[in-house]
Amino acid sequence: MKILMFSFCISVLISSALILISTLFSKKTLLDREKTSPFECGFDPKNTSRIPFSIRFFLIAIVFLIFDIEISILLPLGLISNSIPPLIWMTTGGLFLLVVTVGLYYEWKESTLDWIT
Repeated sequence: MKILMFSFCISVLISSALILISTLFSKKTLLDREKTSPFECGFDPKNTSRIPFSIRFFLIAIVFLIFDIEISILLPLGLISNSIPPLIWMTTGGLFLLVVTVGLYYEWKESTLDWIT
């Protein structure tokens, strides 16, 4: 056990030393103007390339993805309806839809789905 701990400590020390040395002797500067600006045929850009996006749109997209995945999870329930008892697959599908509906209700009450605010 001591040999394992010793080997681990040595490997961490060597890795840390290599990271420190490479950072100190690196020629790359963090604020290089040419590399941080967008390339526009060798000319200075006329406007910023970083356009802010709406967080609301991002949240709506995430909710859409959740419901899209929900459809792909519920689709096989119709295929397995002949192989298992109806009570089991109806209960499973109903519980899943209940959980998703409660999540949608929560999103609605938190006003995450409002476009204008």
